[in-house]
Amino acid sequence: MQFPELQYDFEYSVAEIDEDIAIAYTDDGNKESKEVLLFIHGLASYLPAWSKVIPLLKNHFRCIAIDLPGYAKSSAGVHSGSMLFYADAISKFTHKLNLQKVSLVGHSMGGHISITTAITYPKLIDKLILLAPAGFETFTDDEKAWIKKNNSPELYALLSEKQIRFNYEINFFAMPNDVESMVNDRIKMMGWKNYKDYCKIVSNSLNGLLDYPVFDKLNLITQPTLVLFGKNDRLIPNTILHKNITAEEVALAGSKQIPNSNLSLIDQCGHFLQFEKPESVSREIIEFMRGQ
Repeated sequence: MQFPELQYDFEYSVAEIDEDIAIAYTDDGNKESKEVLLFIHGLASYLPAWSKVIPLLKNHFRCIAIDLPGYAKSSAGVHSGSMLFYADAISKFTHKLNLQKVSLVGHSMGGHISITTAITYPKLIDKLILLAPAGFETFTDDEKAWIKKNNSPELYALLSEKQIRFNYEINFFAMPNDVESMVNDRIKMMGWKNYKDYCKIVSNSLNGLLDYPVFDKLNLITQPTLVLFGKNDRLIPNTILHKNITAEEVALAGSKQIPNSNLSLIDQCGHFLQFEKPESVSREIIEFMRGQ
């Protein structure tokens, strides 16, 4: 377990998917439902990222949320952070739990992972729900090199409490008060024994995003897809490299590449859609799942 010190205020289970990887997860909602929503968090995030939408969805679907390997309550240590590694882990997890009719709900990096999984294991995934997915924004080789230069485990390890708080604030149009528990968890992590490994995971995962671009593969997605973006996203597009591009333009460009997709833009909403506008996000998901 990467952070045994971390305290969750809800029950969770752990699935051993192979001899090296274990995945912590919650399993809520309608166990009789044939439709399973599998929630995949973003970079430097964790399972509680879904704590505000699952209560709104669990009466309709079986809702399973995971900590990705290397995060929070899942297996400790350092791995490659590659998108194919994560896709393989999700494939093994679904087989371990014998899940059928799985729809992936991926946020940010989790969206990129969901896209990779849907393309790599098309028979495994029924539908895709992408919340501000990484992978829609494209980068030149020079831009990738600049990002990698500013992406190192050492830099993450040196972040101050003030910087950590700012990194949360820019995820929102207006940061909700109940984000405070996440901020506090993140600050506590700095004093825990596996923090350096965690920083390596975050750095490796960002490199993994850059090394496995999916924009040119979006046309290979065969699943019905819902794309949700906050109109006021301050993380996508990159505000330093792509100052003259809007979140709406990124969302439109990516969704147009997916053959069977619906796009919805949410007003007064930033990058962390499911935490800032849980009611709107849940309503969109229910309508999408019921309409297909």
